[in-house]
Amino acid sequence: MIKAYKHLYKQRFELYLSIQIIVLFGSLVFPKAIFENIFLPILYSLNTLTGILMISKNKKSLWFCTGLFFVSLLMFGGDMFIRKAQTDEYLLVRLFVYFIINIIVTWNIIKQVWKEKKVDRKVILGLISGYISLGFLGFFLFISIDLTHSHAFTGVLVDQSTDFRFHAESLLYYSFITLLTIGYGEIIPAIPIAQKAAILLGLIGQFYITIVTAIIVTKYINHSIINSEK
Repeated sequence: MIKAYKHLYKQRFELYLSIQIIVLFGSLVFPKAIFENIFLPILYSLNTLTGILMISKNKKSLWFCTGLFFVSLLMFGGDMFIRKAQTDEYLLVRLFVYFIINIIVTWNIIKQVWKEKKVDRKVILGLISGYISLGFLGFFLFISIDLTHSHAFTGVLVDQSTDFRFHAESLLYYSFITLLTIGYGEIIPAIPIAQKAAILLGLIGQFYITIVTAIIVTKYINHSIINSEK
């Protein structure tokens, strides 16, 4: 058991990043209805469990996130793994659970990457995974705003349907477009809280690139120079 845990912990960045990639692009491979109704809820739960593995060295964060996840399972039972429509009265609470756990996991990923002295494949994968995690945090934030504020987001993509699943997919797209500062304009934050959330995500994304990524690249360059001088 301990040996299996150690092996999984060594592969934590690979596991977490793999699930993130499948969540983002799985619908391009699998039929959309099957992916959204069957695979996606399970993937979000696997993402949470892998995130808990990611923070397992930090006992306080581990117990908090594990407790939060299992309490949500006791509250929702099988509903935790079922993606229901907007009428689901527990949807906001479920989003809150994912949001809080993802905040803690993302922060721990950044700390782990930051503290590494040697930049190798593991650190690079962690760096990528941390950036993608910011996009998912933006998604949970935007979808919560969309559920609690009428017409918080407008535009071509969100105005053509009132279906929650369509809105969720559109806001996931919008989150990453905002994080990447591309901004095609199909979705527009229409109320102050949505606008502030968009600004916040954009700023965090820029800070991540200019500070965290820059430091990791500097470490890699310095390590390469030291090795070349030996």
